[in-house]
Amino acid sequence: MILPGATVGVVGGGQLGRMFTLQARTMGYRVVVLDPDPQSPAGAVANHHLSAAYDDIPALSELATSCSAVTTEFENVSAAALEYLARSVLVRPPVGAVAITQDRIAEKSFLQSHGFATAPFRPVRDRGELFGALSSISLPALLKTNRLGYDGKGQATIDNEDSALGAFDGLGQVACILESRLELECELSVIVARGADGDVAPFPVAENRHQDGILETSVVPARVPEELAHRARDLATGVAEAMAYVGVLGVELFVVCGGDLMVNEMAPRPHNSGHYTMDACSADQFEQQLRTLCGLPLAHPWLMSPVAMINLLGDLWSEGEPRWEEALRRTGVRLHLYGKSEARPGRKMGHLNCLAPSPDEALAIALEARDALRARRR
Repeated sequence: MILPGATVGVVGGGQLGRMFTLQARTMGYRVVVLDPDPQSPAGAVANHHLSAAYDDIPALSELATSCSAVTTEFENVSAAALEYLARSVLVRPPVGAVAITQDRIAEKSFLQSHGFATAPFRPVRDRGELFGALSSISLPALLKTNRLGYDGKGQATIDNEDSALGAFDGLGQVACILESRLELECELSVIVARGADGDVAPFPVAENRHQDGILETSVVPARVPEELAHRARDLATGVAEAMAYVGVLGVELFVVCGGDLMVNEMAPRPHNSGHYTMDACSADQFEQQLRTLCGLPLAHPWLMSPVAMINLLGDLWSEGEPRWEEALRRTGVRLHLYGKSEARPGRKMGHLNCLAPSPDEALAIALEARDALRARRR
């Protein structure tokens, strides 16, 4: 075990790294953050910030020598950089698991090979494969870049052959997948922690709603039958076990007509839809990330209150500073800001966790509180 007083490292300095860093420091650890942005949110609260590129060898060497273990806050760190670190320091989650989630073709192939249902898909690496995929995937469909896409970026809706060709060209003719667009009943996610000893601890199931490809709200407990929630937790646990995963894993799920579950994608880290755990659970996803990194016993968290998480995007700053007092005057509202220096449309700047006696009430408060932030100051 790596005990409090030790130094741990984070590759990536965004909001997830910031929240992990704050939790680690609360529990008595020192933290070193590697991120090229000198104003990174995580770097601002770390004991030491290495302001360098993620593949900078001297910076990686310093991170490895100064830390007892290293984790990541996002999945697109190059596998080569993680492999370099792993030669001399403990890296969790495992490099191989991160590599699978960086590549949509590898990810969906892995899931299907282990018996986990996904939307039908075909690889598209060139125009020839695009025409082949169009002959086997029913339209409308989604064309998604094989790497790097997030929050609705790097994807396009395909209605016919012309739109497919235009989208493929617009995405730079990089490797993609063509994926069936499913009729959904709802979208769920499960955050699950798995330790090196195989102990697994899933969090309660979140019910998610997206706007323009960006997560807007997560409601917990999900307003679905308990039998479906139980299957979702078991599915996420099964995915973590199939990967021999060590760390915190976010598993996004589609509920299709009839109540069948399909895996949309995985995130080898804490997840936006798990931010509700910070105020509504007996332990949060960032504490679990630290516990799995350091080999500490896992917490087995329970939900202390129904909750709705709502993201705060940069659009809220378009007419000046949001009216924080209007949100905070509402009972059960907790504010989390990420310390980002510039507000831009679509950029995640923070979130609200809104606690209430029922999920419906929590969601109503979240939407009301977010809208109150937009009100003009007199």
